[in-house]
Amino acid sequence: MRDARILFDPAVIEEVYVVPNFISEGYFTETVIPRELELEGAVTRRSNGQIWKYCPPVGSNPAMTEMLLRRARAVAPGVPPSETTLLIVGHGTDLNENSAVAAKREAEAIARRGEYAAVLNTYMEEAPLIADWKELTSTPNVVVVPFFISDGLHSYEDIPVLLGIAEHGATSATARDAGEVFRRNPYLVGDRSLFYAPSLGTDSAFADLILEQVASFRDVNKLQSAL
Repeated sequence: MRDARILFDPAVIEEVYVVPNFISEGYFTETVIPRELELEGAVTRRSNGQIWKYCPPVGSNPAMTEMLLRRARAVAPGVPPSETTLLIVGHGTDLNENSAVAAKREAEAIARRGEYAAVLNTYMEEAPLIADWKELTSTPNVVVVPFFISDGLHSYEDIPVLLGIAEHGATSATARDAGEVFRRNPYLVGDRSLFYAPSLGTDSAFADLILEQVASFRDVNKLQSAL
């Protein structure tokens, strides 16, 4: 990552925008990226005159809420939200408490709409744990959306294992690549139906949010300059 500091000719490129492709603020966005890119804050002026502007992570974009709702509706078409609990799954970590904030923020925003019977933020490695979904929910339908940038080991295997709909190592690499785990919906667990969605970051509109983060950064800075 640190090599990016020398990739852009200051004689040609006056400004460089950095947009963390992360769901939330946390250890990497607050510590690792600034350290590796030698960023001094939101705006860093290099000795060569080039200006680097550090945007908030893409997951902080307000459009996340609608994107989550769209993903939840798509994975469980025709299922009444009033009879459904929506679970937003984050990773959870003790490296930085902010890493859990984004999932909590989105769960609260969706809950305020009153569409679903319940909306909860859950995590793989901190409470409330996604592994406890049966105890956390009481509705006949449960929709689970991984709040991750991309599909990978967590969404293909770890979360399904924690949900009890897969076994460790039971999913082959070929099946993972094909997204087989997402095509088996609904999963019948006792007398309940569980719908499991691909990670939020696989939404085709996600790339547009990166550009929106840059545009928002510009707007905020223009406003501050005018004050």
